[in-house]
Amino acid sequence: MSQLLPIVGPGSPAGPDSEASASIITIQKARLKDQHLTCEFIEQRTPEAPPRTFALTCTEQVHPDLPHALSRLVPHLCLLTEQLTETPDFWPDESEELPALFEAFTVTGFSLGRYQGGVTLIGQRELTGGRVLNLTTPYQSFDDEQATYSYTGLLETTLTTALAEVEAALRGKCTDYRQLALSF
Repeated sequence: MSQLLPIVGPGSPAGPDSEASASIITIQKARLKDQHLTCEFIEQRTPEAPPRTFALTCTEQVHPDLPHALSRLVPHLCLLTEQLTETPDFWPDESEELPALFEAFTVTGFSLGRYQGGVTLIGQRELTGGRVLNLTTPYQSFDDEQATYSYTGLLETTLTTALAEVEAALRGKCTDYRQLALSF
């Protein structure tokens, strides 16, 4: 990814030390596997520039903020796929860890609709035998007036945080990696 940073990310074509503003990134799909981000996005150097489409797998491990942001989508995954029903302690606040009833669930990614007007969540549920059940929610529009999902606004807000973390990862936010010294 570091080779693309002068093209995609904080720098401009003139170089990373240039005072030009950051490019515009529109996320289309994001997936997290083994702490590595795979993302499809559209990038524009300026609002007037032609859009360019990229598919990128980051070689660096993501910063812990990205998995945390995705974990905040787990309650929505559970409700939209009808895996769990809502209980009084269902919605944790931002600082809390997820309640124990969500331990078997993981959000691994999402796919956004045209103009980011809705989302499909992708995740997994670990079954008691150790096997994995893959889950995909139905497409959930953010501006559907006949929406049957009561938490569309909360879903959109939570997704906005996850999108910010994905964009930060594309711009270079990752886990610090240092090789330990070898001793003989």
